Amino acid sequence: MIMQDSVPGLKTFLNFLTRDEVRRSYIARFVIAFGFHCGRMSARATAEALPCEARHRGQVSRFAKRSGLGDNSRSYQRLAEQVMSCGAIGKGRVVIVVDKTCISRQGLKSPNTFSTGNRRRRPRRGRRYQKNKTAPRRCHAFVVALVLLPDGRRIPFHLDYYTPEYCAEHGRVHRTEAALAADLIRQIPLPAGTNAMVVGDTAYEAKSVQDACAARGFHWLTPANTERVYAGPSPRAKVGARLKNLSANDFSPVRFLPNQGPYAAQRRVSPSRCGPKTTPRTFYVHEERACVQRIGDVRTLFSTKSAPLAPKPLRRDQFKILLTDDLEATVQDLIELYDLRWQVELFFKELKSGLGVHQYRFQDFAAVAAWIECGLIAFLYLEWFRARQLRSRKLARGQKRWWACQRTHGVLRYLRQATQENQMTKLARWCRTRSGLKRLRQLLRAACPPEERKAHENPKK
Repeated sequence: MIMQDSVPGLKTFLNFLTRDEVRRSYIARFVIAFGFHCGRMSARATAEALPCEARHRGQVSRFAKRSGLGDNSRSYQRLAEQVMSCGAIGKGRVVIVVDKTCISRQGLKSPNTFSTGNRRRRPRRGRRYQKNKTAPRRCHAFVVALVLLPDGRRIPFHLDYYTPEYCAEHGRVHRTEAALAADLIRQIPLPAGTNAMVVGDTAYEAKSVQDACAARGFHWLTPANTERVYAGPSPRAKVGARLKNLSANDFSPVRFLPNQGPYAAQRRVSPSRCGPKTTPRTFYVHEERACVQRIGDVRTLFSTKSAPLAPKPLRRDQFKILLTDDLEATVQDLIELYDLRWQVELFFKELKSGLGVHQYRFQDFAAVAAWIECGLIAFLYLEWFRARQLRSRKLARGQKRWWACQRTHGVLRYLRQATQENQMTKLARWCRTRSGLKRLRQLLRAACPPEERKAHENPKK
């Protein structure tokens, strides 16, 4: 049995979102379901997240469809600003990692989906024996900007990706992934003058993203597109062709430990990976300054994980060519900043594997958008609770060190244990009085799902 008041700090956290009791209770169900569910997530798991206040799964679906949540709603932004303001940003560098996540759906009837599979047809001989027809695998996409604050807090902002077909059907203007990422960069509530670096993969090496960074005063760091060329008269040389003129002596090693340095808090490395056995990460980098077509004067970093050997030629597929407009940062700093790009992949894994955000079955995309945003609200609650523990004066230094490196899994384990302890304490107190026993019997009767209450009714009545 889970009672809403038993979850530590949840009521206080949701008070920042809305004063509407009904709306707050439904969002609390989503947060509790994402954090405490057993097995697959679903609308039914959300409806039964609070057994003492069970709802029909259809009510949950209707709320998700009509709630107005999704697409970085104003309510979500208020919660994100609250998590951001629960501690000082500090003097370190803020890292903003932009990327897209895809969630697979089965069938052609799922709205706003597209295929990311191989579109090449199989040979004629192989097609003759394919008699079993299966529905194609399609997916929904969401663009995320994950803000990594110097003290380790992770605050995600998101926008939904709409396909051209869906936009034409619903009268929307189609926007690319890079355009959505540029909008997120403009919307992030960071104060003016913040020292921030935007990191992304090749998909976000676009002028729209660079213009958004320039408007906010942020720097950017992305890999170079394979077709990127140097500025100058035609024919222009490709940036990747510069490797033909480099030798193994032009590369210098760059080493750092994941649990040390200025970005250790933003990595939040597990304690099991800290200590004398931690192996350093080594990259071999050559840095130079160049004028790139349609970008201007930038720094180019040719980086690889394997040490270049003198007799062997340098292969393009073994190198990552990074471009940045930050002309003052050291090479060591830039390599460590790009290494933080993997944090968004870990964030996607925690959302799907830990919270079960990818497990939904809705026909209306408005319900899908609300479902995703409720999952992100659950993630914000975990980050807010962790930040509050770090600010607590009651905790010893060793306990704060433990909280400093905890990610989603560790915070969820603590919350589940704390919730069980709070519930057992409350039940033990109720069993001492008649009014408490009456309250307990009422909760047990209300714990039956509404769609199954007729089956559990007493036949003698």
